[in-house]
Amino acid sequence: MTDIAADDPVQLLKALIACPSVTPEPAGVLDVLDTALSSLGFTTAHLRFEGDGSYPVDNLFAIRGNGGRSLLFAGHTDVVPPGELADWTADPFTPREADGKLYGRGAADMKSGISAFIAAAASIPADVGTIMLAITNDEEADAINGTDKLMAWAKDQGHSFDFAIVGEPSSATLLGDSIKIGRRGSFSGLITVEGAQGHVAYPHKANNPLPTLARIVIALSDTQIDQGSEHFPATNLEVTTIDVGNPISNVIPARGTVRFNIRYNDLWTPQTLAEWVRDRIASVDANGTRIGFEVSGTPSRSFLSPLSADVETLSATIESITGRRPELSTGGGTSDARFIAQYGPVVECGLVGPSMHKADEHIALDDLTGLTEIYRAFMTRFFAGPAA
Repeated sequence: MTDIAADDPVQLLKALIACPSVTPEPAGVLDVLDTALSSLGFTTAHLRFEGDGSYPVDNLFAIRGNGGRSLLFAGHTDVVPPGELADWTADPFTPREADGKLYGRGAADMKSGISAFIAAAASIPADVGTIMLAITNDEEADAINGTDKLMAWAKDQGHSFDFAIVGEPSSATLLGDSIKIGRRGSFSGLITVEGAQGHVAYPHKANNPLPTLARIVIALSDTQIDQGSEHFPATNLEVTTIDVGNPISNVIPARGTVRFNIRYNDLWTPQTLAEWVRDRIASVDANGTRIGFEVSGTPSRSFLSPLSADVETLSATIESITGRRPELSTGGGTSDARFIAQYGPVVECGLVGPSMHKADEHIALDDLTGLTEIYRAFMTRFFAGPAA
């Protein structure tokens, strides 16, 4: 690992891909980053968090500088499992170049973003300001002992930032065509309807929960939650499963359940959404059944970063390199940026990501070089002076 050139994003990315860091196993990936960052004068800390009903997770925090403006870069080194190896052209954890592309699990999501940022930081003088990196190995799964706790630890240590970039693959079809200034929240719920089991020939001796369940599904699905907001689309609810567990055609079941997920905008919080769901349930005729509702897991909050001078600087930097003004997007699912947004302004800026989580995951090498240049040029402008 000592011969890795930290200023070469391709070489660094290959070294990271070669570590099979499927969540939460680091498989040496954080050691590769430690070596690269230490060679650039960063002070690093390995942090393991555990508990709260999840597995232990190894994380890395690195910092260089102690004054001036402060920039945080965040990302994750964990990857999803490769799936059936027969679907891959070659070993997913052996980096492979072909036709101007680099293949391997994690190439797009998101070891490339980390490699590009570190390579860009290599050319930034150490005395111009403060650069921090918060890297977790738990973004693709529980996300309990990763960035959330890493950011709380950083705050306790007295670290703060003026602006943050998460290196997720934010571009849609072309490098730099989009950066994410916010994300919708995610809220999942479970509704249970309890009736009374019985023979279908004697319905008066039973109470079928399914008509009530069906009315609840309609009440949830047929009601528009909102019209959207300035930067977000309308909140959307999708019923994901209806379960009865009754394989017998002549038995009225005792209970049924429905699960749903809501992707919501900045007009809502998990608390207000829960109240909205309860109101919709209350509008349904229960017909003597008992209805229960609970929130599944921990909801992900929506966030929107302020459209600051730093966002403008990043947009102008991208335009100067690609010739295209990036769209300011809030689309897609959730990311660890939701944890960082609690401490300061954050955007997501990274590569094109259509191949992420797929067999033969890959990136264009030219895009990796281009992203490195975007990060480098942005940092040069960012540290030139305070935002206007």
